Amino acid sequence: MHILCSDLEGVFVPEVWINVAKKTGIEELKLTTRDISDYDVLMTRRLKILKEHNLTLKDIQDVIATIEPLEGAKEFLDFIRTKIPLVVVSDTFQEFADPLMAQLGRPTLLCHSLTTDANGMITHYNLRQKDPKRKVVEALQSLTYKIIAMGDSYNDTSMLQQAEHGILFSPPQNVIDEFPQFPVVTNYVELKTELAKIISI
Repeated sequence: MHILCSDLEGVFVPEVWINVAKKTGIEELKLTTRDISDYDVLMTRRLKILKEHNLTLKDIQDVIATIEPLEGAKEFLDFIRTKIPLVVVSDTFQEFADPLMAQLGRPTLLCHSLTTDANGMITHYNLRQKDPKRKVVEALQSLTYKIIAMGDSYNDTSMLQQAEHGILFSPPQNVIDEFPQFPVVTNYVELKTELAKIISI
């Protein structure tokens, strides 16, 4: 039996930090896991910027409240979950994700959490575990599931490499160039076609 493990941002919803950057005018917050492969380096930089600009968790949550899923994402999720179990495996945070997951019909989400101080400033990010996306795939494989994994960024590639089948969804050219072994799709129609090569849909 197969399970589909998917990234969230860039696959079903827009990138949260890019939206925060647009709202605040802080260009450096536009950097994502599409640009920087080391997630710890990226998050350390983000928290430093938030502190410098006195941006709180609520400030970010206010931006997230205005974000809508990518066009067709909810319909694709409603369809694919009638064909195969799906787990969203993301490097987002519980404190960010709820409004987005509600709009997507609340698929199962595995992600991280944040620590804040009395003023609502984010003081630390708490990774669920090291290399969490790959570890999810390994855990499900230990239960004899075969995994189809999809994502768009550097932080998805270890998950795609561990899975029986990996798919890049609308990735940047730099990721395509560095991981040419994975098929690339750019929309949900192409994704359904790629999935149909693996499972009956």
